Amino acid sequence: MNYDLYNESIATVLKMNRFEELKGKKILIIGGNGMIGAAIIDVLKYLNDFMKYRISIFVTVRCVDKLPVRYKNDDEISVIEYDVLNYLDFEEQIDYVINTASPADPKSFSLNPIGVLETNFIGTKNILEYCVKNNVKRFLYISSGEIYGQATQNTIAFDEEYSGKIDSTSFRSCYPLGKLSAESLCACFKEQKGLNVVIARLCHTYGPTIQKSDSRASSQFILNVVNGGDITMKSEGKQIRSYCYSLDCVTGLLRILISGVTGEAYNISNRDSVVSIRELAEIISKNANKKVVFDLPSEQEKKGYNPVTRSVLNGDKLIQLGWIPCYDIHAGIKETIEILKK
Repeated sequence: MNYDLYNESIATVLKMNRFEELKGKKILIIGGNGMIGAAIIDVLKYLNDFMKYRISIFVTVRCVDKLPVRYKNDDEISVIEYDVLNYLDFEEQIDYVINTASPADPKSFSLNPIGVLETNFIGTKNILEYCVKNNVKRFLYISSGEIYGQATQNTIAFDEEYSGKIDSTSFRSCYPLGKLSAESLCACFKEQKGLNVVIARLCHTYGPTIQKSDSRASSQFILNVVNGGDITMKSEGKQIRSYCYSLDCVTGLLRILISGVTGEAYNISNRDSVVSIRELAEIISKNANKKVVFDLPSEQEKKGYNPVTRSVLNGDKLIQLGWIPCYDIHAGIKETIEILKK
């Protein structure tokens, strides 16, 4: 990774989005090894290193050995080895907890659907119990736009009030129903325990912190070209999706954390980044001067595919809170490739 360019990218999103309310706060990130968790850590570190925010950063990871090298032996980050399926026994008085822990790629959905459900429901319950016991000021749950299900014929974009069909008899629904049940759990903890909770619903997110094991199409396309290969399409790519650059996503998360209304959900989606999977592949290939080739998917790969043909999120509610995304799909893809290329 080109860290100088990455820091410039962080600086760009922070010029348009200010978070003075986080100064001196203690923030616990659940799931620091994932794409979103790592990006949150990087933004918080930038706020400390270049803007003197003095944020105390605490991170849980299931496997310390998989922690990105840049976080190891970093005095600004306190790392806790922890599996969300267990109760969190951590005595530090925390201001904010952000739960990013969840498998989010098709391979996980097809190979371990039970684990996906357990991580979202049981894992979230354990973290919510911790927040109540330790009087955490606010809990941010990171959900997904997949909870909206299949769009009706007349639906252009999902707003936060939309509710579509999800097939509960399909094991592939482990992810959207896991997220949906965790959202309901958050609402119950707000009502019954008085916990201050907010929810972020993410669209398809990409960026420099993608993991090599991420089997999502956008991640595989980027990793292919960064490693010098062409893009392999396993479908016609007609599905329409909302996309968001990971650092824009983080500023959206922090805006929800600070300014969101208790108990409410907010979409994080860039209106300038709505494309088909085929168009995404072409944007990535053009930036890397590579080709798009086609191949048949394996039966295992097909099992993990999202059956929703149009998944476009309306991000106006978050924009009304003051969030400003900085990278459209073309600029975000270009920045990601430039940061990651060898």
